[in-house]
Amino acid sequence: MLKVNNNFLKLAGSYLFTEIAHRVADYKAANPQAPVIKMGIGDVTLPLPKASILAMQKAISEMAHKDSFRGYGPEQGYDFLRNAIAEDYKMNGVQVEADEIFISDGAKSDTGNIGDILSKDCKVALTDPVYPVYVDTNVMAGRAGELQANGMWSNIVYMPCTKDNGFVPSLPKEQVDVIYLCFPNNPTGTTLTKSQLQVFVDYALKNNALILFDAAYECFITEKDVPHSIFELPGARQCAIEFRSYSKMAGFTGTRCGYTVIPKDVVAEEDGQKVSLNKLWLRRQCTKFNGTPYIVQRGAAALYTSEGRQQVRQMADYYLENARIIREALIKAGYEVFGGVNGPYVWAATPNGQSSWDFFDYLLKEKNIVTTPGVGFGPSGEGYIRLSALGSRENTIEAMSRF
Repeated sequence: MLKVNNNFLKLAGSYLFTEIAHRVADYKAANPQAPVIKMGIGDVTLPLPKASILAMQKAISEMAHKDSFRGYGPEQGYDFLRNAIAEDYKMNGVQVEADEIFISDGAKSDTGNIGDILSKDCKVALTDPVYPVYVDTNVMAGRAGELQANGMWSNIVYMPCTKDNGFVPSLPKEQVDVIYLCFPNNPTGTTLTKSQLQVFVDYALKNNALILFDAAYECFITEKDVPHSIFELPGARQCAIEFRSYSKMAGFTGTRCGYTVIPKDVVAEEDGQKVSLNKLWLRRQCTKFNGTPYIVQRGAAALYTSEGRQQVRQMADYYLENARIIREALIKAGYEVFGGVNGPYVWAATPNGQSSWDFFDYLLKEKNIVTTPGVGFGPSGEGYIRLSALGSRENTIEAMSRF
């Protein structure tokens, strides 16, 4: 008899952003004239940088000629992009080799798929609130245990990241093998200083643990003491994997491209032998992934030209100005807000003790504004909403006027 991976049956009926899309679609079907402004899902609105467009147009032209046509590419990515990324790290004082970089279709895929090379028995620690993919993919893999009445999974160690601790998570109170960190943070928009992040690196080294560091929003960092890469910190090459994305940095949400850095220094033990995670990931990618399209990788490589860098900076500054507008407008309206300084998200407390979903429904139906309910990111997100600054300037200003 056919059987399924019953861990999938433990998941909620739909992914958080799918549920939001359903509620918005139902509302718009009943109210087709409603001027709905979407500030929920973190999709971008500015067009791709001109440098990327020109590079991809040239790549498309290459595909039209036999002598420059390309079929299957290297699963780990073309050298021209891997070398450009390695040089970018070097320019920022971080040593990363090209063969430690793996090009993919985005950080979401890689943060979910990285569990393929880890044991089902690994004990996982997560910040709370947290990007849902980290939780759901560990549920799928059978590492999470059972969902409890308090909204937490029985076999996951939670590290609250709340107003009470200044959004700086405490170290796990029990031995763990894997720690997920995302800074600048999704959903709270807050971040860690170098010394605060060093605490986790030291813990990982002492306890032979692995840090999975999602740096998808590093391009928005404005404060000097906030690390752009975990590899800026001593010891991180021995205990960390870093994920990055071009989605928010360069508007590649629909174009799809990102990369993962796995230093050759990161190893695990199996039957008394040292096992390279870099080699395991290479084997995994060569087996289950056919590579990011050549045309897309050319577009990504163009971001490292002088023109590309300038255009990326302009894009980040545009969204950061949106974040400032949101932050200041909400504060003026009497809301308690966090984030929006080093990232494109603003984390706002709901008024009068309303639940996250109740306030989400109120804003949708009464103000025609779509947000993301904080509880969708975990139990500690209850009583908050997340607002994205990745919309247009006009919609951002209009939405804030409605508050």
